Amino acid sequence: MESLQQLVDSIDYIEKNLDGDLHIEQIATVSCMSKFHYQRMFHMLTGFTVGEYIRNRRLTKSAEELLQSNTKVIDVALKYGYETPESFSKAFRKIHGISPSTARKKSQLLKAFPKLSFQIQIKGDVEMEYKIMEKEAFQVIGKGIQTSTVSGENNRNITAFWNESNSNGFSEALAENCGPLGLIGVCTDFDQQQENMTYFIGAEKQTETYPNEWQELEIPKATWAIFPVKGAMPEAMVKVWERIFSEWFPSTGYEHAEGPELEVYLSDGDPNSDDYYSEVWIPIMTK
Repeated sequence: MESLQQLVDSIDYIEKNLDGDLHIEQIATVSCMSKFHYQRMFHMLTGFTVGEYIRNRRLTKSAEELLQSNTKVIDVALKYGYETPESFSKAFRKIHGISPSTARKKSQLLKAFPKLSFQIQIKGDVEMEYKIMEKEAFQVIGKGIQTSTVSGENNRNITAFWNESNSNGFSEALAENCGPLGLIGVCTDFDQQQENMTYFIGAEKQTETYPNEWQELEIPKATWAIFPVKGAMPEAMVKVWERIFSEWFPSTGYEHAEGPELEVYLSDGDPNSDDYYSEVWIPIMTK
């Protein structure tokens, strides 16, 4: 479980530098992970982006300082990375619901986001099946949405996107053009600075003729770790995603390679059935 301990070390590093410069490249170096792998690991394990976590901790510490000292608001703002009192006040109000100056008054209700901690356990009571496969680049056709990754908004938006696609005939039209992989959900274009990503519902391209509103997306050549998912959607899929990052990556010599992640729906069965079969594909590289 070395990588989880390294994640703990990175949290300690963040905590010691909340009042200084924090760069994701340096934080990832502390964790001995690539920048991309660290950000995906962090988000999957905590539900927060790295930027969201740092912002919440800084606004927690700034509230404590406003209550416990006479430091000027502008000085607190600068200390915790805000260039102007206005930008600090806007972020502070979004979290705490009141302005920094109001927070100085006693008996005000404030929010505290505690420092993250991880209880490192060796689970291993239920084995994880997987296989490693290389695949050449291929094309996917379909439609995509851009969604924020803050506070789990991506999960809500992706579920809504699937529901809409299943009800308006889009999924059915895609199924008529499916290659051997069936329907594919693609998680791609992760932008941790802007805290957003793209989710694409598509199928492996089998024809040059498709509706004008559909888009084409290339999935690059990669080595994939492929995990079977057995059970009703979306619960079974979510559980496997969690185990990949909390159990599989920490116990293997692999890390996430920068590139899209795939949810592959091979089965023609009922997605609500307990025996429904699908897969998660993760691009990997050796550490």
